[in-house]
Amino acid sequence: MAVQVTAVIPARLGSKRFPGKVLYPYRGKPLLYYVWNDVRRSRRIDRLIVATDSAEVSRVAEGFGAEVYRSTRPHATGSDRVAEVAARVGGEVFLNIQADNFGLTGRLLDRMIAAFVRERGAEYGTMATRINADGDLFNPNVVKVVISQSGTALWFSRYPIPFLQRSRAMRRTAQFAYRKHIGVYLFRRSGLKAFGRWRRSPLEKAESLEQLRILEHGARMRVFDVPLKTVSVDSPADIEKLDRIYRQG
Repeated sequence: MAVQVTAVIPARLGSKRFPGKVLYPYRGKPLLYYVWNDVRRSRRIDRLIVATDSAEVSRVAEGFGAEVYRSTRPHATGSDRVAEVAARVGGEVFLNIQADNFGLTGRLLDRMIAAFVRERGAEYGTMATRINADGDLFNPNVVKVVISQSGTALWFSRYPIPFLQRSRAMRRTAQFAYRKHIGVYLFRRSGLKAFGRWRRSPLEKAESLEQLRILEHGARMRVFDVPLKTVSVDSPADIEKLDRIYRQG
């Protein structure tokens, strides 16, 4: 029997760096639409839900055709909101897809879901890609991850890990295969249920990275290396970056 996969896009208006970002217009549509439209092209995702506690986000998302789940309470992280959804809807594997993940493709999501499903012992998974610019290493909005030889996450940080002394002769990214974390999380239902029960951990709070809750509780997170170039939008000035992936026409 095929594994039922449910993807959830948590969407809130209260972004600290860019309030109202998910509804900010780009080429006549809200930013949230582009993430939803990319994800719905996946053939392995059986159900795609926008989860929000905002009436405005709910109205806009339903307007462009999304299924919407209205949260009954506030949540500290998107994964906590996904855990609420999972308690009420079906699915064996759940995806938390961050609402500012621009550049995802259905084909890439399908490959990652298939790999995760094959690893029956994996409760948690995520994606990473190579960092090629030294400037990204010191950008706190670019989350770095280091992984073990078996492909599981050792740690995530907004700081460059590992730290290398600057070399005049060579870029840092040429000296080491730095990885950028991509904000897509995979959960088995049992793993997501456990995540929702755990209290927020000290290092999770310190770095404001929800995935550290998983590692601090001693669980393993599988990291899939992917050749993906995502675009980060952290302010209205970044909107023009989207032209790199959403060509006119």
